[in-house]
Amino acid sequence: MASAAVVDAGDAPEPTVRNLLDQDSLKWVFVGGKGGVGKTTCSSILSVLLASVRQSVLVISTDPAHNLSDAFQQRFTKFPTLVRGFSNLYAMEIDPKVENDDLSGEGMEGFLSELTNAIPGVDEAMSFAEMLKLVQTMDYSVVVFDTAPTGHTLRLLQFPATLEKGLEKVMELKNRFGGLLDQATRLFGLGDDLNEDAMLGRLEGMKDVIEQVNKQFKDPDLTTFVCVCIPEFLSLYETERLVQELAKFEIDSHNIIINQVIFDEEAVESKLLKARIKMQQKYIDQFHMLYDDFNITKLPLLPEEVCGVQALQNFSRHFLTPYKPALKRGTVEELESRVSILKSALQEAEAELDRVRKGKQAA
Repeated sequence: MASAAVVDAGDAPEPTVRNLLDQDSLKWVFVGGKGGVGKTTCSSILSVLLASVRQSVLVISTDPAHNLSDAFQQRFTKFPTLVRGFSNLYAMEIDPKVENDDLSGEGMEGFLSELTNAIPGVDEAMSFAEMLKLVQTMDYSVVVFDTAPTGHTLRLLQFPATLEKGLEKVMELKNRFGGLLDQATRLFGLGDDLNEDAMLGRLEGMKDVIEQVNKQFKDPDLTTFVCVCIPEFLSLYETERLVQELAKFEIDSHNIIINQVIFDEEAVESKLLKARIKMQQKYIDQFHMLYDDFNITKLPLLPEEVCGVQALQNFSRHFLTPYKPALKRGTVEELESRVSILKSALQEAEAELDRVRKGKQAA
């Protein structure tokens, strides 16, 4: 998927996410990457941009940290809620651990607990299946997933296999304890709550949903995965791991967003920032070398957080048009600005020196 060959600049894919807006067939857009790189901001902005070209958009947070509410500055729940200021953009936040409590009747609790202990991730898989069932009935034009950090995302892609293991475990328990379970349920008056056939049917139903969706996930016309990262070694490593895993699961990925970039052309005087620019550029070059066939979008490091619909809409322009610093190094405007800043700094320093001298004389 990621080619190591270097292509001519003229042949490189456009460094924006416009390709995602132009792909009318897209149904599922996953946004993922290492923790703390700005996934939620990127998934929120992608959903805002998609809402401008699609009939209805749903953005779902599957990250237990749930930052969607912070990004839009609006409280969201496990049910789709219309985002303020939009008529066709909805958001919801799901927590697998909490959702799973809703999945089990009291009689099934022990049985589900046994399953959860036996197969790590089966509770999340069942929760994800229930959520997908809900989403499918709502018929949104496109669904954007703001996923948890990379490890959780890869587990999400393994859910069909996890549920397969769940079914095998149920069959094993049924074969080993079938008669005892029947007697126990009758003895304690639990009725059909713990009926293995009902449990088996339920798991199979969920597996069917996930397998059906999984087929869609493997169709590049319907699904794509957007990798978000920052220009640092660990993030580059994590992105490479994610891209390789996506290729293994046959899930399309051709967009990388590099966030928090300090641009070299920008008028930077700080030695620290100059050192960061040099370090970042090394990793940006590596991204371009490794992913020459990807749409790589670079976003600037901002002095403030991107919170609220207005801020998201303002920042979204950098997703469609490559960012250009307001002042370019070496131009008349940049030099005039630098002289003005230096004059101001000199005046402040002189005023401070004057205050210190007066203070010493008074002492």
